[in-house]
Amino acid sequence: MKENIKSRLAELRAQMKTQGISAVIVPQADPHMSEYLSSHWQARRMLSGFTGSAGDLVVTLDAALLWTDSRYFLQATQQLDGTEIKLMKDGLPDTPSIAKWLVTTLRPGETVGINGMVFSTVAKEELEMQLNAHGIALNADFDPLDKIWADRPDLPSGKAFVHDLKYAGVAAKDKIAATLANAKTQMANSAFISALDEIAWVLNIRSNDVKYNPVVTSFLYLSPEGSVLFIDPAKVDDTLSAYLAAEGVKTAPYSSVKDFIKGIGENEKVLIEGARTAAGIAALLGDRAVKGSSPIAMAKACKNDVQLAGVRAAMQRDGVAMVKSLCEIQDEVAAGKPLTEMDVAEILRKYRSQSPLFFDESFGTIAGYEAHGAIVHYEADEESNSTLAPKGLLLIDSGAQYLDGTTDITRTIALSSAPTADEKRDFTLVMKGHIALGSAIFPEGTCGAQLDAIARQFLWKEGLSYLHGTGHGVGHFLNVHEGPQSIRLNYVPTPLTPGMITSNEPGLYRENIHGIRCENLVLTVPAMETEFGKFYRFETLTLCPFDLSLFDTSIMTNQEIEWLNEYHARVREALAPELEGRPLEWLERNTQPLKLHTITD
Repeated sequence: MKENIKSRLAELRAQMKTQGISAVIVPQADPHMSEYLSSHWQARRMLSGFTGSAGDLVVTLDAALLWTDSRYFLQATQQLDGTEIKLMKDGLPDTPSIAKWLVTTLRPGETVGINGMVFSTVAKEELEMQLNAHGIALNADFDPLDKIWADRPDLPSGKAFVHDLKYAGVAAKDKIAATLANAKTQMANSAFISALDEIAWVLNIRSNDVKYNPVVTSFLYLSPEGSVLFIDPAKVDDTLSAYLAAEGVKTAPYSSVKDFIKGIGENEKVLIEGARTAAGIAALLGDRAVKGSSPIAMAKACKNDVQLAGVRAAMQRDGVAMVKSLCEIQDEVAAGKPLTEMDVAEILRKYRSQSPLFFDESFGTIAGYEAHGAIVHYEADEESNSTLAPKGLLLIDSGAQYLDGTTDITRTIALSSAPTADEKRDFTLVMKGHIALGSAIFPEGTCGAQLDAIARQFLWKEGLSYLHGTGHGVGHFLNVHEGPQSIRLNYVPTPLTPGMITSNEPGLYRENIHGIRCENLVLTVPAMETEFGKFYRFETLTLCPFDLSLFDTSIMTNQEIEWLNEYHARVREALAPELEGRPLEWLERNTQPLKLHTITD
């Protein structure tokens, strides 16, 4: 594999020389600016061997570097070992941005190459401005992949299907009308949508084009005069074709999108979101493009009542599967039976897939035992697969795609009957942050960055921290990572708004020892209204016990213990009627109330 990486980089450099390119940037992206990609667009993975979902490769004629964030530092270190590619730890103070590295490495008059169809409009414009300021040119039409990727996978060909109105809650024609009304407020009379999750949401269609994400590879043009979905005809059967026609949408081949854009009338004003539209698309639109905010993102993020009812049902179903899974895992380990990290993933899938509404996992299960738990986005394979033993911690981050909702949950459990004091302290510090955030009340207009420190404060007091975000938005039978909201240290201006589903997942990772993460999904709901305005809080949606053996109640307040006891009582009430036998016993034992501190004068 390492030799393949070296030969591919050599072939890339040969193509660079023929076109006068001194450096090329290969992002983890597709023409839809997706976070998770179909195999057809995994160019960075093919060239580097790094499999993380975030990270960009830079190749010059004599160097190769890969930028990725803290979730993947350990994984990237391992996967890049033995290649010539240097890891650049993005987000650390001493790591320059890609643009800064390029302007200090290249000379005036040299050229950087990118493929404008996998670079967002915003990213391309920012990069070009920084390069040009130092006399360095940008070629946005450099796409050598067809010449060096001989066995490139085809575009996904799975059938698309209708996501039933009983799950979606709002008809596609109504969503289209609302989208065009939003475009009109931004001085546009039509809209071009590239983001796959937005297309799936607005049209109420789904597919299996991207692993774990039920999106449909397509582009969408919306106009009062007629809308067009650009999609491989093989993906559209008669049922879907009739459905789209009834919603006012025609279809055209995916490959015809560029010609269509060129033919749009000169007086047409087409709304695009620069951060989620390829620079190549924006270049074709030219002056017809109106760069604004997404007309779909907020409507998609704020779930309607039908969606929320579905999510609550999915959470109960998922909680039952989690209890059965955790019970089996702990019983098997305690009995001394051989069980591996990959077995854990299979157990979770076994119980989740028993639901008739199960579609897929929502991401690759992270089952990290002991030191592997410290690799934030670890996914076991045949080479790394560890066998569990009755000691240490097991971090399990997993989720499912059900037709009525998407789940994402992390539980850290002890495999020993007597966790160590260090394990309990680390776990409890993380849970104190989780409880504090889950209990927060905040005024209307509050953004995630204003809440993030609530979850970190107890770790910070001990000189501890974690580098990933505390919360991400979650879709409805869509991407498990969904914007526009998030809870993280860096500022994201989107306010947390009623109807948004967001994760609450602080963590702590001690390299080569253990990792701890505790995650529930929470819904923003109204809390109160006073003379100072509206206030919101979080309703916890996830239903699954936390490991009682890992709590150090000596460093907890009575308020924190009461929160946990109330949560566990709600979990027991919701799940017990769906369980029997050993899993029911496990649930009852693991939701017993912890004792409150005795308060004396």
